[in-house]
Amino acid sequence: MEKFFGEIDGCGFETLDKEFESCLTGHGRVERLWTGARWVEGPVWFPAGRFLLFSDIPNNRILRWDETNGSVSEFRNPSNFSNGNTRDLQGRLITCEHLSRTVTRTEHSGDVTTIASHYNSKKLNSPNDVVVKSDGSIWFTDPDYGIMSDYEGRASPSEQSSCNVYRIDQETGTLGLITDKLIKPNGLCFNKSETKLYVSDTGGSHVEGGPRNIYSLDLNRKQIPSQTPEFFAECSNGLFDGFRIDNEDRIWSSAADGVHCYNSKGSLIGKIKIPEMVSNVCFGGARLNRLFITGTTSLYSCYLAVNGIK
Repeated sequence: MEKFFGEIDGCGFETLDKEFESCLTGHGRVERLWTGARWVEGPVWFPAGRFLLFSDIPNNRILRWDETNGSVSEFRNPSNFSNGNTRDLQGRLITCEHLSRTVTRTEHSGDVTTIASHYNSKKLNSPNDVVVKSDGSIWFTDPDYGIMSDYEGRASPSEQSSCNVYRIDQETGTLGLITDKLIKPNGLCFNKSETKLYVSDTGGSHVEGGPRNIYSLDLNRKQIPSQTPEFFAECSNGLFDGFRIDNEDRIWSSAADGVHCYNSKGSLIGKIKIPEMVSNVCFGGARLNRLFITGTTSLYSCYLAVNGIK
């Protein structure tokens, strides 16, 4: 597959608050590592192998970018229109699949195990994004994008009465409801202390005047399920999709014009400008100071003066 290196027109950094300057190296630049997809999503870094996996949803494949030589190859094809990916505590790939409407785990042997497919004996909608907590539990969002048409999955009726956020218990494998209060829950991540879960709601994609916000859930509460999420930030350009957090609780989120960086108080402090709509990000590299960015057709990256959390 063709690969690209170097600076790209339309890329750069925009400082909106002095705090953002401390996040930048001063001479670091945005690079386009590869292009040739239809809609890339779900980047996840595997440190032991020095590679990144990411989904090309409409092309029904997972791609693999190799840090050692910059090559991109197909990791899985077909991929059941996979979307979000992450690693569990054992270093195994966890994947949200639109076509099968499941969350799966790729074992070290290469076998694929389904770990979530139904809630209340009814099929999930189309699992979208996923994160793993330090206790091994797996948290994921389940909007209906993958069953709305045949472009990123297969057009099918929803069996659920809402689009929800779920948690898979590490010990029992039980699927529990976290909240059903969002219209289209999408990206998600924990803060550094894991006392909060942040979730984006992209309801504005199909509902006029719908939300384009990130909300937070307080994980210290005794009753987590179905609590009303608290507003954190509203996207100023397009929609928040996937996002990740750095070691000082700043959120680095996708948006229509690139990556938006918010401090822990919910203030937009800066942007990484990308000439394509961004879907998701993740931290990688040996020191977790390289931000990988999936932007519509391409994979981008930049080195930062901050580090992501494991």
